[in-house]
Amino acid sequence: MKILIVDDHQLIREGLRPVLKQLAPPPETAEVLEAADFEAALGLAQDHPDLDLVLLDLNLPGAKGFDGIERLQQRFPAVPVVVVSGEDDPALVRGALDHGALGFIPKSSNSAVILGAIRLVLAGGTYLPREIMAAPRASPSPAPGRDGLDGLGLTPRQADVLRLLLGQVEQAHLPRARPRRGHRQEPPRGDLPGAQRFHPDGSGSRRGQARHQGIGQRS
Repeated sequence: MKILIVDDHQLIREGLRPVLKQLAPPPETAEVLEAADFEAALGLAQDHPDLDLVLLDLNLPGAKGFDGIERLQQRFPAVPVVVVSGEDDPALVRGALDHGALGFIPKSSNSAVILGAIRLVLAGGTYLPREIMAAPRASPSPAPGRDGLDGLGLTPRQADVLRLLLGQVEQAHLPRARPRRGHRQEPPRGDLPGAQRFHPDGSGSRRGQARHQGIGQRS
């Protein structure tokens, strides 16, 4: 088993080395390769086609951010890449996976977590820290500035409600077209026979009508 550590901090490489040697069951031994910059990592990966895994820091001389993940995947698509980072921002973690990483291990993790994460990836799985999996995804924000509500200090939900109310007010002030002589005026869509209209108290829905009429209430 061969594992490549790519990190520009010698202390991190030295700390990971004895942990990674525990991966191979005895009497086998895990060979741990080390690179302090990205170009050296590419050279080692080229020289060792039987490489099993790359542990990659995101901020390296020669590669910043997700660039290192993409370049490794392009050159060595069969070698899984796991990010080992001092940051654990959920957006950063998901971005690493979106760019091809098969795992994300915070540097604050203990040896048991590191070993479990690497074994999972080597078995064909994907590893995410538990706290990252529990973090909600950020919802996309609406396009700013079109209706002038962004400078009012409202929350997105309050702005949506205000937009809805403003739209209803504009519709209420629209002039109704006069029916031409000899033509029967059609009722508005909301007043069509059988149409259900929505009211805040639910009285316009079938369930609301049943509640107002006392139908379906338990004695």
